[in-house]
Amino acid sequence: MKKRDKIIYWIATVWLSLGLVSTAIIQIFRVKTEGAGGVQNVGHLGYPDYILTLLGVWKILAVVALLSPKRPLLKEWAYAGIFFTVTGALYSHAMVGDSAGLLAPGLLYLVLIAVSWYFRPAEKKFL
Repeated sequence: MKKRDKIIYWIATVWLSLGLVSTAIIQIFRVKTEGAGGVQNVGHLGYPDYILTLLGVWKILAVVALLSPKRPLLKEWAYAGIFFTVTGALYSHAMVGDSAGLLAPGLLYLVLIAVSWYFRPAEKKFL
């Protein structure tokens, strides 16, 4: 693997992980914030508040899987889970007619997921 690819992988993965941890904290502790990931968005989208704890815990577990040195199958599942969560959020925001400002964080997550997954080192790949 080229040095450039490793740098791209780690920048995308760390940025993705920081975003996931920050929103997980917001969700688990029900912090009232403006913008995407906040407690008020869940009600706005029609979901019950208790889903926040589950999403927050899943995000923390995904970060642990992504940053662990081994377990390529677990990493694949983490990437898939994050992808499904983010696309579900984007779809939900689009269906209630939210502005592009609320869609932008989800789109950034999709880019980071794709870049991190694409540039992951061979020892982190399942197949």
